[in-house]
Amino acid sequence: MDANKELIGALNQIEKEKNISKDVLLEALENSLVAACKNNFGRADNIKVNIDRESGEVNVYAMKEVVEEVTDPILQVSLAQAKMKDGKADIGDVIAIKVTPKNFGRIAAQKAKQVVVQKIREEERKVLYNQYSSKEKDIVTGIVQRYVGNNISINLGKVDAILTENEQVRGEVFMPTDRIKLYVLEVKDTTKGPRITVSRTHPELVKRLFEAEVTEIQDGTVEIMSIAREAGSRTKMAVWSNNEDVDAVGACVGLNGARVNAIVHELRGEKIDIVNWSEYPEVLIENALSPAKVISVELDEEEKSARVIVPDYQLSLAIGKEGQNARLAAKLTGYKIDIKSESQIMEY
Repeated sequence: MDANKELIGALNQIEKEKNISKDVLLEALENSLVAACKNNFGRADNIKVNIDRESGEVNVYAMKEVVEEVTDPILQVSLAQAKMKDGKADIGDVIAIKVTPKNFGRIAAQKAKQVVVQKIREEERKVLYNQYSSKEKDIVTGIVQRYVGNNISINLGKVDAILTENEQVRGEVFMPTDRIKLYVLEVKDTTKGPRITVSRTHPELVKRLFEAEVTEIQDGTVEIMSIAREAGSRTKMAVWSNNEDVDAVGACVGLNGARVNAIVHELRGEKIDIVNWSEYPEVLIENALSPAKVISVELDEEEKSARVIVPDYQLSLAIGKEGQNARLAAKLTGYKIDIKSESQIMEY
């Protein structure tokens, strides 16, 4: 089998195995051979390379303008010479003159190897990038590889992702081969393949875990309306049911807490409060301060602030350890919350 036939056979095989178009490879090869022609012709502005799609035969043509008097033999051809090639040629026409150099088949074979290898790498990189860019803002499961300084290298299957120190939950320690869920922050295309940044701290990680775990969220019956998170410690989530027969909080908690516990386990013990969403801010604020009981909520709509009164014995519960409960409730509702106990109000 000659080299040309061999080339076409190899490209057909690559097309089948790697799913890379034979035409794309041949086009890239033709372009690279035009550049190679510069060595033979000094310049390649008017050179065209054609590879026969069936036989693999390589031919080089110089595109020359038909003129009365030739001043640049590289770009021009006389009318008499043009007529020998094409009887209908006339002044001002551009005709293709075959100028295939000797040994060009050998040059073509060498170039083909380089081009094909490069194109395969490019196409494989493109396929990987497309595969993972579709997972941006979604969750993936990864296997912990190793610590690289303070960052962690995570294997996602065909590529590795980086869990940077900023996106790690303080206190979470992983061992190589641990399987963990991650939120994909960003997928960047680089010459070395997709660069994927993932997170364990993002609030959307919790949201996506519930979407995967709760069928009522998947089918749209229950919606997650708002979420506030202090990663590794506590998350508050407000949910709403589009069907009055379906309890939104109950659906997320699951039978005997099975659904929420699966997510708490994945988040290594992070506490999760699930409350009912309300379009009435005072009701939402009261729900958001759960598990504390609330006596009253006074709103200032303009200032987006609320004064909340709770029983004396509920004050520390409402504020929470180091103010966490009140802080998360404020994040969840979008209101600045000032909590007072009954006796503090009486003092005023």
